[in-house]
Amino acid sequence: MARSSDSNGPVEPAEPQVDGISDRTDERADPLRPSDHIDSVEQVDSDSGITQPKLGFVGYLRFFWRQLTSMRTALLLLMLLALAAVPGSLVPQTSSDPNGVVQYKTDHPQLYPILDKLGLFSTFTTPWFSAVYLLLFISLVGCIIPRVKHHLEALRSAPPKTPARLSRLAGFQTHQAPTVTGDAAPVSAEIAVATARQHLRRAGYRTRVYGDSVSAERGYLRETGNLVFHTALLGVLVTVGIGGGFGYTGQRVVVEGQTFSNVLGSYDSFNPGRFFSDAQLKPFNIAINKFTVKYEDKIIDAIGTPTDYTTYVTTSQPGQASKKTTIKVNDPLSIGGSNVYLLGNGYAVDVTVRDGEGNIALKDTIPFLPQDSNLTSLGVIKVPDAKPTQLGMIGFFYPSATKLSSGALASNYPDDINPKLTLSVYAGDLGLDDGVPRSVYELDTVGLKPIAATGSNAVEKPLTLEPGQTVKLPNGLGSVQFNDVKRFVSLDIHHDPTQIYVLVFAILIVLGLLTGLFVPRRRVWVKAVQGDDGLRIEYAGLARGEDPTLERAVDDLAKKHLAALTPKTASDRRKVSS
Repeated sequence: MARSSDSNGPVEPAEPQVDGISDRTDERADPLRPSDHIDSVEQVDSDSGITQPKLGFVGYLRFFWRQLTSMRTALLLLMLLALAAVPGSLVPQTSSDPNGVVQYKTDHPQLYPILDKLGLFSTFTTPWFSAVYLLLFISLVGCIIPRVKHHLEALRSAPPKTPARLSRLAGFQTHQAPTVTGDAAPVSAEIAVATARQHLRRAGYRTRVYGDSVSAERGYLRETGNLVFHTALLGVLVTVGIGGGFGYTGQRVVVEGQTFSNVLGSYDSFNPGRFFSDAQLKPFNIAINKFTVKYEDKIIDAIGTPTDYTTYVTTSQPGQASKKTTIKVNDPLSIGGSNVYLLGNGYAVDVTVRDGEGNIALKDTIPFLPQDSNLTSLGVIKVPDAKPTQLGMIGFFYPSATKLSSGALASNYPDDINPKLTLSVYAGDLGLDDGVPRSVYELDTVGLKPIAATGSNAVEKPLTLEPGQTVKLPNGLGSVQFNDVKRFVSLDIHHDPTQIYVLVFAILIVLGLLTGLFVPRRRVWVKAVQGDDGLRIEYAGLARGEDPTLERAVDDLAKKHLAALTPKTASDRRKVSS
């Protein structure tokens, strides 16, 4: 029924009841209940909702900074950096393999423009890779600094006080102190605590006595390992990002009998770092004495497969005696602070070209680029000094020439068993003086007159030569002599001043990771409680993280401690308590 305060006053709604008992709390009977409690009348009847405080500009900055410097964000950015580096291993990079980029463009003419727009041929210098790199750097710095401060404060602080109820903790167990017989001194709380403290200290714990209990903790090496791991990772980022700007990478094709000198003009291609200077090129020479290849000759299905490459070289540096050594695949030559790698090899033809006036217009050993596994090679010979007109030749070299049923030549083995050279000869302006860069491995035949080539416009068919043979050119334009066949090697000279630092940081990363994974952080307490039935000793522990061996450690501590408290003489008791 409804009730009213007086006959003419407003009628109040009836209170909800359950089994005759009011379900409404009387605020006057519960003065400790806050006015905005969820069950209060004002909160229920109020039409206004909860108003959240506005963050403001500074608040949003603080929020985003905390998100960026969280460990979760750092791990996410590290994963994104690893994913962003994947294209660098799938496609050739301009900085390390420019010839591979050119070949990729030839092999994939439709896909190349798309990948080039995305910057995948220079993956590690693209804006999106740099953005992830810098965000990871900032995240690590913002994560490490407060953790280092907190860790140093924790190292200086004493172990926490012993909890009042050890029974709530892991590995809790309680034992009566050993009974006393004969003249042995009774086990007191002071002796029990002192003995426990000695055992804990020998086990590597930091200890602190609080009354009749000892508090101990260890495992701060775990957090130290975590900090070392993240700091070393930051060191790798800084070293690679900044130190890499002082390095350089260059390539050079060198024929047997030739010498490479470490000067800027000797490189076929050169990719310096951002902070590179010519002074970093330390003087040294590498003379290529001989290049040998071993081929499989026993396994039928693998005959002709190369099994070993060896480059015999002579190195020289100012103030040092010359040294003879070798360069092999995955076994680079270290000289002048740089590493020299063997990237590729092939054949080079030694030719002499005389012009129409009988003068030697060209005498050179020209590398031909391999086109298949049997080293059928393609090359270009340009003779800009020939008279009365310039000459250009496109040649195919066959190390082990054999004639196909169609009459065309092919190579059926990679070694030079039956070497032959075919040349398609063109006459005219080669365009070398128009200021446009041109590749030494390509010949633009537009505007050139075919002299000895395939096609109806040529005077003769392509020339075929063997080593030691000379063939005259049509129309009295001169002659070509095929002198010899040599091998060439493609060298990659890589200078990276950060290698030692990266190695040190990498070792620290591994050590810090192992320490963080396998060093448990735990707290242990031993408490002496005097009861009606005598002295009772309690043991318990608390893991700070994953620690599956905590209970076993507490059990071992209890066993050793109780064994040490077994009845001894009074003098032994005094030694322990002291």
